[in-house]
Amino acid sequence: MRAAEQALIEYEIAVETFRVEVENFSRLHHQKLGPMYARLDELDAQIAEAKAARTGDPEDVRKAQEARARVMPMPGVEELFHGWMDSEGLFPEAAAMLTDQPVRPPERVRPSDEARRLYRELVRKAHPDLAQDDKERGRRDEFISRVNAAYGRGDEILLRELSEEWAAGPVPEERRPSRSEELYARLEWLAQRKELLTLVARELEEGAIGSMLRLAPDDPDRLLDEIADQLLAEVAQREAELAALLTQDGQVGQDGQDGPGGPGDQVG
Repeated sequence: MRAAEQALIEYEIAVETFRVEVENFSRLHHQKLGPMYARLDELDAQIAEAKAARTGDPEDVRKAQEARARVMPMPGVEELFHGWMDSEGLFPEAAAMLTDQPVRPPERVRPSDEARRLYRELVRKAHPDLAQDDKERGRRDEFISRVNAAYGRGDEILLRELSEEWAAGPVPEERRPSRSEELYARLEWLAQRKELLTLVARELEEGAIGSMLRLAPDDPDRLLDEIADQLLAEVAQREAELAALLTQDGQVGQDGQDGPGGPGDQVG
């Protein structure tokens, strides 16, 4: 039973660690690459609109309308500063954006190695499944929720403080042997819990962000830089394509005014 419980706790630690990594990578992905994706959508819409203006073809007009519909609308003030305002007004990061001052860099993709070590140790020691009674489980539930929150922020200092707090707290009594009926019920619960965690892990791994993270698990920052370089190249390509279309439109307009058959010619 103890071996099964410890195995489940280790698996739960692994799943929670990966979930935090996916969540942080997703946040950084949005912060760093979101504006590039938005720029590409806008350029695609402008290119489609330029083509539709040149040809007048109903199919080109339809494609232009669809491309414009994919462009994210300008958010309202409340949406724009969601998470950037408190009861006293704008947070420093939002104020810096409005005044062209340097903004605090995005959060790290992953907690530090020390934060990961502290988190694993705390979960192994204080996991609620190791409780002997409801009172002890409640104490552990409350403590682990604080541990998870600190780990999600990568707060190494707070995790160290929580480790000291747990070490100074009451030492739980040793678990007494269970009766056979309780043993079987406990094993069944452990199996169900593992099945649930397996589903969660599969969803994380098969998601878009999880799949990207698996490409460079040891250096996700490098992966973001590579994607950013690719997007910048695509932006440059779209901008060149749009400039060429607009230049052609300008030449067509001039030819239509001054070339043969224009308004200035006379028909003999």
